[in-house]
Formats: sequence, C-alpha cells, structure tokens
Amino acid sequence: MHQANQLTLYPIPDSIRYTHHNNDFSVCVRLSGGDWQDLYEYTVTVDMDKRQNASMVMFDFSGEVEIRIKLNYGILNSVKIRPLAKGITPVVKGNYISFFLTMPAKLSVEVNGDRQHNLHIFANPPETEKPNSGDPDVIYFGEGIHTPENKENVFNIPSNKTVYLAPGAVVRGKFVCNNAEHVRFIGRGILDHPQEGFLLEYSKNIQIEGITVINPHHYTICGGQTDGIHIRNLKSFSCEGWSDGLDFMSCSNVDIQDIFMRNSDDCIAIYGHRWNYYGDAKNYTIRDAILWADIAHPINIGTHGNTEIEGNVIENLRFSDIDILEHDEDDRNYQGCIAFSAGDHNLVKNAVFENIRIENITEGQLVNLRVLFNEKYCSGPGRGIENVTFRNICYDYTGWPENPSVIEGYDEQRCVTGVTFENILINGKRINTFEEGNIRIGKYTWNIILK
Repeated sequence: MHQANQLTLYPIPDSIRYTHHNNDFSVCVRLSGGDWQDLYEYTVTVDMDKRQNASMVMFDFSGEVEIRIKLNYGILNSVKIRPLAKGITPVVKGNYISFFLTMPAKLSVEVNGDRQHNLHIFANPPETEKPNSGDPDVIYFGEGIHTPENKENVFNIPSNKTVYLAPGAVVRGKFVCNNAEHVRFIGRGILDHPQEGFLLEYSKNIQIEGITVINPHHYTICGGQTDGIHIRNLKSFSCEGWSDGLDFMSCSNVDIQDIFMRNSDDCIAIYGHRWNYYGDAKNYTIRDAILWADIAHPINIGTHGNTEIEGNVIENLRFSDIDILEHDEDDRNYQGCIAFSAGDHNLVKNAVFENIRIENITEGQLVNLRVLFNEKYCSGPGRGIENVTFRNICYDYTGWPENPSVIEGYDEQRCVTGVTFENILINGKRINTFEEGNIRIGKYTWNIILK
C-alpha cells in the first residue's frame, strides 16, 4: 500500500538548542518537491581513544524525502554514505550533498574520509502510538528537560506502565525496572548524558522502542536476570570507559531489531552470571543492526559466568543482517568483530551469524572463538564452544587486518567443536581455504569446516 508523504521534525528545548549544537554541517530536509526545513544538528561525542565531536540529526517521515547537507568547514573533496549496503550515491555540488530516501534509514555521512566528525542521520518512520498524558498507566515526558528528584538520579518504573518520551523530551536520568513486568518505553525523546540509560533487572517483558541515548557514562542498556527484552529502533552513542551498548547478564528471550550502536566498548555483549545476576542466557534474536565499535568488540559473547557451579549455558543465538561499520581494538585479547570469549565455566552453543557485512577493521580480527581463562575478569576457564555457523559474511577491506582470526580451545576437555563457515567473501572473493581468510585454527578444536 502506498504511504502518504509525511515529514515530522522534533521541537528543540532552548537550553539544548544553545548548548548542544554542532556547526560542522547544515542539514535540511523536505518532502519531494516541497519547502526545505532546517534540522537541528546535535553534538555527539565519539571514540574514547581520540574523543571528537560528531553530528547527529533526526526526523520522522513516510513517502519520499530529499536531504541536503552543507559542509561548513574546508573543501568537500569526497563523500561516502554508510552502510554501503544502502547503495546511496549522493549528488555533490561544491560543498553541498543531496540525496533522496524512500525508506527509514540510519546513516553515516563521511566527508573527505573523516569518520570522527561525521554526520549521523536517523530518518525514523512515523510514530504509530502517542499515549494520552492523562492516562494513569502512562508516565509522560513531554517537550523539555526532565531530571529525577532523587539523589540516585533515577526514574524507578513500576509494572504495567508505558513510559512515553515525546519528540523534544530530553531526560537526564537513568530508567530502572527492578522486579517489574510489562513495561514499555516508547517515543522519539532523548536520554542525554545519563549515568546509564536503562537498568532492567529481575524483570519480565520490557520493551524499548524509538529512543536515542546520547553519551551515557556507562551502559546504554544493562540487562540483569530479566526474561523477555524487546528492543526496536534504538540509537546510541558512547565515548567513555565501560560505556558498552547493550549488555545482558543471565537474560533470556531477547529480541532486538533495527538499532544503531556507536560505542567505545562492546556494542552487544551476552554473558551468564555476573554481579548479583544468576542463570543461563538463552534465545537471542538480533537483526537489522548497525554496529560501530570505536573500541572493543561489535559482538562479544561468554566472558562472565558462574564458577561456583558447573557453569552457565549461553545458547540459541541468531544474528542476521548486521552491518559492522568499525572494529578498532589494539589489545589482542579483546579483538574480533564477532568474539566468543568463553570463560567462567560457560558453555556457549547453537549460534548462527548470517548476512553480516563488515566495512572496516582499523585494528582487530574478523572472528575470535576461544575457550579461555581471562585472569582479569574470570575466576576459571570456560567449558566449551559448540555448533556455530557463519554464513554469508562479507568483508571489503582497504587494508588487510593485521591480526589473523583465531579459533582455539583451552584443553582436551574444553574445546571448540562444530564450527561451519559458509560463503565467506573477502574483498569480493569467496575464500576456499582458511589461509585465504587469514583464519588460524589452533589447538583443541574439532570439526571446523569451510564450505
């Protein structure tokens, strides 16, 4: 069915307008053939190693829109719009860039090869739900700045509530669900420099959709011993130590779709026991994700578990249609666009990665599958890695990654078994040997297959 043309810009609170603006780009948008409308260019800080201010704009639309971007510094010599899989070729005239969109998209516009001062565009679909502020089951954050009234600087959310962040809402605090059920966080608002974005612990059936988290000091979302987490259209930036994107400890039944994560630590991490969270981690589906790890792993699985028992099981993981825009990590122990770091008696099994597009590795590895004992974070080695499939993995490089991918067990009882690589393309060429893929098969591995 044809969608009517619709374009919605968000109000900007005055205290944000004059403090968060980035003047590197001037960005306008219009319905096809309509009048241009100015977007507000937010400052977002990226990359803890080389902390820099990048830009971000966002709006809602349906139908077709045209975007016009002016570079306000220097001379525009080249432009790239990523993910490359979107196939967007802009028109460039002088310092102006323009292109059309007919579908929602999350994009990085990079001029003259600069990925530190780039422009992030979040072109969202129209909101389908706008709750009534007078509904007793709704916690409503309207346009403006919102700060918690407690010294912990948190908003504690009880069961059976819908939390709505309206366009123009800026929340400066952490959302906490503790022993809560059936909670929804929706809207187009922003979490602005919170200590942590969301803490979901000992809870069930939590939904987060449409929200943008700008530069939390810690995790964007921390899940602990929670069953049923559903995430849609989440956008995140972070630039500090321990500022992972999505970390899950002993959580199960997690469904994630249509996210953009640019973080200075792991973008997505899946663990067993950690801190006061106990239990296995099962049934994860992650699809249509854009991951940009300025530091550490885009995807990390298995580091933390419970050595006081036989261990936790982390199983039934499916990642599909993932664009990895960057992996940059100088510590060999924490490399791998897709990493299994099975420690703490964890057994990791039954995982599928398919249709994964890797665009850049500044320093790191394609994959890293190890059963290990990380003395810094673990109190024992992992139990094993079993039954992992990599299918339709593409990496188009401009420079070969320095370090080979690694697959290695810990000892004869703690092995990596049953790993299949199918249709692995590197620089457009399907690899026929592990050597062609720069993949090293180490000790204590069994049934490692390349098709």
